[in-house]
Amino acid sequence: MGAFFNPEKGIWAWLSTLVDVVGLSLLWLLLCLPVVTLGPATAALYYTVVKCVRGRESGAFGHYLRSFRSNFKTGLGATLAVLPAVALLIGAHLIVRWYGTRLGGLLYVVYVAQYFVLILPAGVVCWLFPLLGRFDCRVGDLFRTSFQLAVAHLPSTVVIVLLTAQSAVFCLNRWWPAVFMPVVVMLLVSMFTERIFQKYVPELVPQEAEVPEEQ
Repeated sequence: MGAFFNPEKGIWAWLSTLVDVVGLSLLWLLLCLPVVTLGPATAALYYTVVKCVRGRESGAFGHYLRSFRSNFKTGLGATLAVLPAVALLIGAHLIVRWYGTRLGGLLYVVYVAQYFVLILPAGVVCWLFPLLGRFDCRVGDLFRTSFQLAVAHLPSTVVIVLLTAQSAVFCLNRWWPAVFMPVVVMLLVSMFTERIFQKYVPELVPQEAEVPEEQ
């Protein structure tokens, strides 16, 4: 019975994890509402998932808010740089899809080919905020390193892009997965990114990096 009532084991540990998963997902959605805060909110989510969901540390919401504040300036700058490019790429994709699926022929080939072309820019975006969540970077360094990682680890980049894109579509089509999917996606993404980060920064293996007080 003692093990049953132990808050660090059994059903209580699962309930605590469930609260973290749902609570962090909802907090991320709330802080993303202004749109321009998507970067620091996502970086904080990645950091907290690695530290508290994977690392089993307590105080997930405190870690999240501290990371959000710490990464706010750089994350805001990165988001403002990314948003116009993302809007342009989405607009081009919708136009090409409209013509490709209706007119067919060569335009349909272009429509299919664009998915391969979009992998790299989408991959750079997917690397940005895990990097920011784990390391203290300037905006320029953040983009440069993200591009290098996206190219150097292209198979992992493809998986991360597909996982992120399909999860986003799933949540847009059915609202209810949004209450847990952000954390689940970050957890799955971290299985690829953390392994790669550890190749370059071996000290991440024994323990998780601490969030700096100020960026």
